[in-house]
Amino acid sequence: MINTHWARLNEGNSRWVEGSSRADDKRGAARRAELTASQNPFALVLGCADSRVPAEILFDQGLGDLFVVRTAGQTVDSAVLGSMEYAVEILGVELLVVLGHEGCGAVAAATRVVDEVAVPHGYIRDVAEKIAPNVLRARLEGAATPEEVGAQHARYTLELLRERSSMLDNAIRRGALEAVATQYSLKTGRVLEVAGPRFEHLLVA
Repeated sequence: MINTHWARLNEGNSRWVEGSSRADDKRGAARRAELTASQNPFALVLGCADSRVPAEILFDQGLGDLFVVRTAGQTVDSAVLGSMEYAVEILGVELLVVLGHEGCGAVAAATRVVDEVAVPHGYIRDVAEKIAPNVLRARLEGAATPEEVGAQHARYTLELLRERSSMLDNAIRRGALEAVATQYSLKTGRVLEVAGPRFEHLLVA
């Protein structure tokens, strides 16, 4: 069943890319009425708050299909972890997707911290400093372009979720939860699975 969920998202993304989305009938009044008493999402998505990366749209899903948590650069804190654990433990989602994307401003800010020691002001600094260790690690593993760094950040974020949350890690270990790190292309609309240590080894989803 779990692999079927990932295939469902892949198929939805293909429809989105091809301009043949068909989720409109799952976003109207009838669907809203169906969900007034309960929800049963099949996937949990941790994505970036960027306005160009709405998971429900780019995966062509309707109301109630996805439990989505979004922060700048898909950064992780206790509220994010608690929300994700709720989705897994209480709602029973069977697929976790970390959704990074090309052209991420938060990753770019973190890259400037690493490369230029240019630290942003306000709470933007907090976001950049959370991501900076991943940028440095990506650099050490050979990532050179912003796309490579962003893809690695998605992969490292998935590792961090498992390190920080024993609940998520245990669900993955016992096979109750599939976890996938991905990268969204702003240019093509495709979601790519981060499959290896370098961006060149990404698999087209």
